[in-house]
Amino acid sequence: MKKHTGLLCLETARQSLKLLGAASLVALVSGGPSAWAAADGADLTARGAYLVTAFGCADCHTPMKMGAKGPDPDLSRNLSGHPETMKLSPPPKADTSWIWFGAATNTAYAGPWGISYASNLTPDKETGLGAWKADDFVQAIKTGKHVGVARPIMPPMPWPALSHLTEDDLRAIFQYLQTVPAIRNRVPDYQPPAQ
Repeated sequence: MKKHTGLLCLETARQSLKLLGAASLVALVSGGPSAWAAADGADLTARGAYLVTAFGCADCHTPMKMGAKGPDPDLSRNLSGHPETMKLSPPPKADTSWIWFGAATNTAYAGPWGISYASNLTPDKETGLGAWKADDFVQAIKTGKHVGVARPIMPPMPWPALSHLTEDDLRAIFQYLQTVPAIRNRVPDYQPPAQ
């Protein structure tokens, strides 16, 4: 799967490099966070693309489809989360060695927390992040709580690791996500564990 993820990252990196000028590329390679703090809009978008690629956001938020050599990212659904039309069977029973499971698309997960679905990160106003503000995104990642509902963000979303990013980096990620093609895809709601 790493091979296929690498292809997606390579394509995202190519798109990012189109946004970078020579000075920005030097800042990306050598400047670190302080160089990006004063970056202009295009640089911030490129920084966001770099971070989304580096953190592997597409690994879970872009559905996988079966290709000739195994699972491939479905780039026609880039960052759109769990497909709304995909109905899942009940998850397998957990035992002492297997306690959580992932769907074939790698966009839905079941475990002791219940069933969680990868969110639509595209800027669709009704089903994605299009109605969000940068502050909403920063707050959600910093606190691990969904905006508006204050429900915890469930596993396997690595928000605890992402919460250590600077607010500037999180704003850059949000700015980049606002530039990807909007895809209408209403992801199912989180399902708590059966009582």
